[in-house]
Amino acid sequence: MIITDTHTHLYSEAFEGDRDEMMRRALDAGVERFFIPAIDSTYTQSMLDLESDYPKNVFLMMGLHPTHVKENYKEELAHVEEWISKRKFYAVGEIGIDLYWDKTFLKQQQEAFVYQIRLAKKHQLPIVIHCREAFDEIFEILEQEKGDDLYGIFHCFTGTLEQAHQAISYGMKLGIGGVATFKNGKIDQFLGQINLEHIVLETDSPYLAPVPFRGKRNESAYIVEVLEKLSLIYGKSIKELAEITTENSKNVFGI
Repeated sequence: MIITDTHTHLYSEAFEGDRDEMMRRALDAGVERFFIPAIDSTYTQSMLDLESDYPKNVFLMMGLHPTHVKENYKEELAHVEEWISKRKFYAVGEIGIDLYWDKTFLKQQQEAFVYQIRLAKKHQLPIVIHCREAFDEIFEILEQEKGDDLYGIFHCFTGTLEQAHQAISYGMKLGIGGVATFKNGKIDQFLGQINLEHIVLETDSPYLAPVPFRGKRNESAYIVEVLEKLSLIYGKSIKELAEITTENSKNVFGI
């Protein structure tokens, strides 16, 4: 049984003290593939080091996270394009719009999102979308950019059933993680109405730890808690869900 974590920040400073032990716990739990989203240029070397340490398990993305779209965003986008042009990445991500923390750079976030979508299309790569309090803004751009060459993952999906169907209509799979285990997460109430072919698993570690670890540092081994929740929702075994969601991730990332 192979479990795939399609979104985990394993290079995070939160793991500096015990990264190898954390990785061992995940591998022992059956998590064999870890897809690593980018944030900005300051993390690139840490991502490359992680890949070097775990070459059979770690798969890197490249992109500019919306909360890191600041005054220097054009330099950051140039960094993204430079790296994508010179080596293999498995997606452009995580990219999108985040209006939770700050609306100051909305225009620049929109511009960076479109730029990176088109970069993904140019290199025939999937995108991995970050959306926080910005569904309308995200969907407006996806409507503009939709087509056979637009596909990827709507990371950490927290929307409604209607928004889930809309995301899927743009070629996105839904990244499901710890929120599915929260009492107030809400997505567990309708997730069973979404065909499993549209679902992939993620942790977003070190963030959004599932119950019973909520409020603590998240790690990839905890994805098993998400699998157990989905097993209850879909009435399928953990093994079967792991196989289906891993196959879905392979279809997205081309592995």
